[in-house]
Amino acid sequence: MKARLVKRCLKDRSSPGQCRILILTGARQTGKTTLARMSFPDFAYIAVDDPVMRIQYSSMNASQWHNSFPSAVLDEVQKAPSLIESIKSAHDQYPGTRYVLTGSSQLLLLNKVRESLAGRCAIFEIFPLTIPEILTSAWEEEIRHSFFQSFLETGVLPEYKPSFSMEHDFAKREEAFRYYLYNGAYPALIDPALNDDSRYEWLKDYVRTYLERDVRDLADFRSLEPFVKLQKMTSLITGNLVNYSTLARSAGVSIPTIRRFINYLELSYQVILLPSWSRNISKRLVKSPKLHYLDPGVQKAIIQKRGMPAGNEFESAVVGEIYKQTQSIQYPVSYFHLRTADGREVDLLLETERGYIAIEIKTTGKVATPDARHLKDLDSILDKPLIQAFILSEDPVTREISDKILAIPAAMFLS
Repeated sequence: MKARLVKRCLKDRSSPGQCRILILTGARQTGKTTLARMSFPDFAYIAVDDPVMRIQYSSMNASQWHNSFPSAVLDEVQKAPSLIESIKSAHDQYPGTRYVLTGSSQLLLLNKVRESLAGRCAIFEIFPLTIPEILTSAWEEEIRHSFFQSFLETGVLPEYKPSFSMEHDFAKREEAFRYYLYNGAYPALIDPALNDDSRYEWLKDYVRTYLERDVRDLADFRSLEPFVKLQKMTSLITGNLVNYSTLARSAGVSIPTIRRFINYLELSYQVILLPSWSRNISKRLVKSPKLHYLDPGVQKAIIQKRGMPAGNEFESAVVGEIYKQTQSIQYPVSYFHLRTADGREVDLLLETERGYIAIEIKTTGKVATPDARHLKDLDSILDKPLIQAFILSEDPVTREISDKILAIPAAMFLS
C-alpha cells in the first residue's frame, strides 16, 4: 500500500466547518475507492455498481439516508446519477450528514454535480501515483516532496549535489523513476508479486476495458473503429503538436469528430492538451496545442510497445509526472507550451501567481550550453517574470547554466 499525498487535502476539506460532500473523480484504477475507504474508515461503504442494491438505494428518501447512512462512501456513483439528488436533499435537510462520492466518468459525474451539488461539494481529481508516492512503503508513511514540489511551494531551489549519484538515496530514487518510465504509475502494478510481463498484460487489459466501458459511457458510438484509430495515432504522436486535419484524414472522419474524440480522451484522463501560450501580441506564435499521454505505461500498451520511452515519449512521461505532482499538492498552476514562428520552443511553461517556470526536456545523457538557447531571454516575451528555467534530462550532473537556468537530472527533479 502506497501513501497518497491527496489524503491530507481530503482530511482538511472534510474537517468540521468545511465541506460535507467530497467528489473523487479520475481514470479507472487510480485508487479512488481505496483512497476513500482508507481516509474515511468510519464511513459506510456503498457499491453503487451492484445492480440489485442500486435499485434499493435509489428508492431511499433524504430521511432514510440520514437514518441509515449519515456518513457514507458511494462508489461509482455515476452508475445511478439520481442518487446525487438524494444526497443533495440529505445534505440540505440534515447538517450532520457527510458523504464521499467516487466516479470514473468525468462527463457523467461532473455534469450532474454541476447541476445539483454546486456550492455544496469539493471536487478532487485522482491520478495514478506520483514518483514520491511510489517511493513510499506504507499508507501512513510521510511523503517527502520532490525537488520540483518543494521549489513550487517555496520558490527557493532546494539544496542539491553536483551529481545525482552523490545523493544518499540516489539508487532508490533512480529505481523509482525507471520503474515509472517502464511501467507507468497505476497502483495495481506496484504489487511485488507481478513481473514486467504481468504488468504489461494488465496494461493491455486496461486499454481494452477503457474502450469497452469508459468510451461507451462517454459516447454512443455505432462503431469504435475510428476512435481506436485515433487512440493509436495520438499514442504515436504523444509529445507533439496536434494537427486535426492530418488526424481526420488518417482516421477517415471529420475534423469536428476528431476534436470530439480527443475531448473524450481528456475527459477520461488519458491525455492532457497543453494550449499554446499566446499573450504577446507583438510575437508570431504557433497556436496548435500539444498532446501528452498522462501515463507512459498506458501510452505504450496502446501501440503494443515495451521498454523505456524514447524521444517525445520521454517528454510526455516527464510532463505527465509534473502535472500529477502539481495536482497532488493542489497547487494553482496553468500549463502551456510555447513555440514561436521563428523556431523558439519551450516544452512546458507553468504559470503561477508569481510568474513562470520554464521547462525544457531532453533525452540526452550530457547537457551542453546550447541546449539552453530557447530558455534565454524569455522575459522579453512573457507577460510575467521568469522565476526559473530548468533543463531536465538523463544527464546525472547538475549544471547552473546561467542565473535562472539550471540543468538537472529528470529523476532528481521529480523524486
